[in-house]
Amino acid sequence: MKKIALILIIILSLTSLKTNAQETLVSNISEYNTAIKNAVPGTTIILKNGIWKDVKINAFGNGVDGNPIVVKAETAGEVIISGNSTLNIYGEYVIVSGLWFKDGDSNYKSVVQFRKDSKTFANNCRFANSTISYYKVADGIKDHWVDIWGKNNRVDHNNFTGKTSPGTTVVVWLKGEEHIENNHKIDNNFFGSRPELGTNGGETIRIGTSANSMKSSKTIVERNIFANCDGEIEIISNKSGDNIFRDNLFVGSKGCLTLRHGNNALVERNVFLGNGVSKTGGIRVINAGHIIRNNLMVGLLGDGYRGSLVLMNGVPNSPLNRYHQVNNVDIQNNTIINSGPIAFGEGKDDEKSLSPKNVNFANNIFYHSSASENVLFVDETANINFNNNYIDAKGAPVKGFKNTKIDWKEIKSFPIPTKQNPDLLVVSKNDKSPERDITKAVRQIFNAGAFNLDATKLPKALGLRAGPGWKPDIVAPIIKPADIAVKPGTETLRKAIDKAAPGSTIRLNAGEYVAEKTIKISKEITIIGDKEGATILKSKDGLEKPLSYFFRVNEGAKLTLKNVTIDGEASNVKYAIVSPDKKEKGLYNLFVNNVVFKNFTNKDGGSIFKAYNGTKADTLSFVNSKFENSYRGLNLSYDKDVMGFYNANFIILENSVFKDIEEAAVNYVRTTPLEDLPGGKLIVTNCIFSNVFNEEKGKILKTNGIQIVEIKNSVFENSYKTQTPIDLKGKFNFITNSLIYNSGFVKISKGAKKENLLYKNPKWEKDDLFIPSKKSVLLKENNDIDTIGLLKE
Repeated sequence: MKKIALILIIILSLTSLKTNAQETLVSNISEYNTAIKNAVPGTTIILKNGIWKDVKINAFGNGVDGNPIVVKAETAGEVIISGNSTLNIYGEYVIVSGLWFKDGDSNYKSVVQFRKDSKTFANNCRFANSTISYYKVADGIKDHWVDIWGKNNRVDHNNFTGKTSPGTTVVVWLKGEEHIENNHKIDNNFFGSRPELGTNGGETIRIGTSANSMKSSKTIVERNIFANCDGEIEIISNKSGDNIFRDNLFVGSKGCLTLRHGNNALVERNVFLGNGVSKTGGIRVINAGHIIRNNLMVGLLGDGYRGSLVLMNGVPNSPLNRYHQVNNVDIQNNTIINSGPIAFGEGKDDEKSLSPKNVNFANNIFYHSSASENVLFVDETANINFNNNYIDAKGAPVKGFKNTKIDWKEIKSFPIPTKQNPDLLVVSKNDKSPERDITKAVRQIFNAGAFNLDATKLPKALGLRAGPGWKPDIVAPIIKPADIAVKPGTETLRKAIDKAAPGSTIRLNAGEYVAEKTIKISKEITIIGDKEGATILKSKDGLEKPLSYFFRVNEGAKLTLKNVTIDGEASNVKYAIVSPDKKEKGLYNLFVNNVVFKNFTNKDGGSIFKAYNGTKADTLSFVNSKFENSYRGLNLSYDKDVMGFYNANFIILENSVFKDIEEAAVNYVRTTPLEDLPGGKLIVTNCIFSNVFNEEKGKILKTNGIQIVEIKNSVFENSYKTQTPIDLKGKFNFITNSLIYNSGFVKISKGAKKENLLYKNPKWEKDDLFIPSKKSVLLKENNDIDTIGLLKE
């Protein structure tokens, strides 16, 4: 009887389990909604293979630990969620897996979110084994692909590739007590290509916001791959406390893991590979209490804010959204190979005046095979404790580092220090020193760097198989260049440029195009105004934060601008056009034809064009254009103290006018021991310079150190106070067939040449239009050489 009773109990138990583990196959959203309403712990709802278009999927219920509610694809990867669709996960212990979101045309701000609304959230839920690829949203929507709310949720084994719209890919939210100390996990995901957004908001992962950055999140980000994540400088933006970033792989991604706000992050065992890609960075440090150890950086090409390891300066009494001082940070046992510089006190300026303090910088290795600026001390380092760091690089000794010659071996082409490095055994330990190395091997003998000496394995990050268990065949959509007509109005131009495919032409009507935000050009774009009418670009009046510039031309981009007037008067805009941000060295191009620049009178460093430190244009071309009533013309002088550097390969000025410019029309300089060394070329042909830098020591064209300067058929007039409008040095500098009137005398030296210079009245028939009279010496028939001044278009 006892045996029979036991059998009955087992049968009843199995029956109960079978009831709780019920499976339901649904083929449309109506059937799904019925099934999910009736879901209980152990329910599995299977979405039939096929395309589910324009659906709002609510995955909710109250599962229990070990017996969740599951929503999954019939076959992982063969349930396509498309069109205007979204997924909301909420409740307890709900798992969604196997979906592929693609071919989107969405009006939602989230593709996936862990909540129903502002009061109902997810706890202990999971989004896994899925893909979101090139999922489009409607114009003007700043969307996120995954918004994580609640507590104890997990996003894992997914593929996120091709986010082109503004907004972070994955966000962890801490707004409200329901989300503090959330213990979320973001792990084993593949984050694929994300093109440069050209503005903030292009992070791949953001944890928190500045407003909630002093709250504890306790989110873990581990074993993810970030490949070509170029959205913005912050690949990961840490904006909360107590988060962990470990065993992640960053490959060819133009940015950094950035500890932007919040305290007490642990960053360990991550690998950063530059793969020959510009602007690839490592770890940028702000705020307090962080531990950064056992990380490997190889071949990173970024510098400045995108250096291999960057400690920022802070702001006194900083508000939450600025820069808190780096304080009580421990950085040890990291290895940096052939990468951009380590920087201490980066960003120092009048606002960011607090250098890092209470920093332990110990047992780190830096190797570089060529001479370069390997360590930058941007601010003083009295409050940084340098302990047993080692450098193997050409050049002078570096403060805080001991020179050594590192002996390496290779494992699959990755360099590993051998036991033949006795110097690396002299180390400094504390309670934050890692007990294991980057491969997770025990440190039986403690040494400097991320690896044990003679390590036999590579880091876990280099062997990751992140992403879903199925392989999505992701094909990037082909966006063809287009010819786009844009009507006048507020922000219409910027929005059109953001949306346009590379190579597109934007055509503007006559009228005013009003800018509220700066316009960043990150591709090849042509903008053509109405040649017969007046196409005017101006700033909106009364902006709380005035525009710094109208256009920024980023690395690798090309802007062609025609038939437009750019007016800086409203809100006192500083610049019409600027280069990429400072120290972004990739070449860019700017071609300007029949453009009027006027009223850029901001004297706080303003100019019509500005090249930031460390940037270089291939070609800057200004043809048939006018520069009027402004403080400065083209300013490419910010690297005047950097030996041998110059900000443009070629500058071309042709058939253009500079009138009423308070300082130099062009400031294009290079510091060099010999002017004839290759570097820089300025060509000025048939231009007018009238009332430019009208001061005793004023220079109309500043060209010190530029190898080639060619000035032909041009007029320099009415700078009556100046003594030397042009000072040419070097055998490749010359001025010929030009007129100087009431503007001092041209000076030449070191082999420079001047020929056929006329110091006469130009005799204008219409001096406002610079049209010469019939008797003017500017005409070819009166000088027997060539037309001086403007040519008819």
